Amino acid sequence: MRSRFSAFALGDAGYLLRSWHSSTRPALLDLDPGQRWTRLEIVDTERGGLLDSAGTVTFHAHYRDAGRPGTLTEHSRFVREDGRWVYLDGDQP
Repeated sequence: MRSRFSAFALGDAGYLLRSWHSSTRPALLDLDPGQRWTRLEIVDTERGGLLDSAGTVTFHAHYRDAGRPGTLTEHSRFVREDGRWVYLDGDQP
């Protein structure tokens, strides 16, 4: 999760696509260059340990867009694919 937030902050669409599950990965990703991701708050995690094959992360990702602050809250699901943790999908409450 933290590496994906960093990729959003750096505008690294390639990393985001590579760390996305093959069944839910979009063909391309168009990141907004005007949106600046500033801080990640992990609210909760479930599973996702060394011996797990799935896990969830609930987080608040803070950003600025056109000078205005905002927050994205998501409950994300991650799974192992080919031995690596990848983002499967998420719900925004």
